[in-house]
Amino acid sequence: MDADLSLALRLADIADAMTLPRFRAADLRVTRKPDRTPVTDADTAAEDALRAELAAQRPGDGVLGEERGGEVPESGRGWLLDPIDGTKNFSRGMPVWASLIALTVHGTPVVGVASAPGLGRRWWAAAGAGAWTTDAPGGEPRRIAVSSVAELGDAYVSTTNAEVFRTHGTFDSWLALTERCWETRAFGDFWQHCLVAEGLIDVAVEPEANSWDLAALQVIVEQAGGRLSDLAGVATFAGGDAISSNGLVHDASLACFRSGVSAA
Repeated sequence: MDADLSLALRLADIADAMTLPRFRAADLRVTRKPDRTPVTDADTAAEDALRAELAAQRPGDGVLGEERGGEVPESGRGWLLDPIDGTKNFSRGMPVWASLIALTVHGTPVVGVASAPGLGRRWWAAAGAGAWTTDAPGGEPRRIAVSSVAELGDAYVSTTNAEVFRTHGTFDSWLALTERCWETRAFGDFWQHCLVAEGLIDVAVEPEANSWDLAALQVIVEQAGGRLSDLAGVATFAGGDAISSNGLVHDASLACFRSGVSAA
């Protein structure tokens, strides 16, 4: 595990070296994929560099990435790569984006790294080793843990884009959750789940997400003492949606999406 975590952190260094120089670059190339989501030249270059390193260091492992596809095996080892999570932010010059790197063994995430060089932050975790962060490049690592908030009425909740709940017919469920919580924010993407892991917010909900968006974050949140599941309550990064929390308010949050209400 130490060797795999070391490799994941080295992959994050490679990704940072590829993406940060392209952030706010005047000649940044942005195109749209068939699903209308943006992709930049930094996304593809970073994923290609990560794949090259994995091919050299772990040639027998499977690889699944947002830009180049692939697969990770249900049995055996596989890496999930999101070279830039938050490409819309990246392409608009907003610093909230990260490279996400995860290792799964027999379908379970065991190593996760979220590296956000635009923020000067990095979060990482490995099974049995806790969750960690640095507050500045080269800073001293500190261990992180989720909050102790036990009631939804005291909880901070966040999502990426509330309108996506409407497209999935769960907008009323989202409103039911926000009405029960103390405050609602929209930190979005990877950042909100890392904030859950740090104990700074208590619940983060994604009505739509891919495996490469969530695998690394599942390790980080769980090793910080929290929970990450799909909206059906299954502890998985591959459910197509997700909720992370400090664990104490997880079931109460899920209940809002199990109540059967749907958007008008």
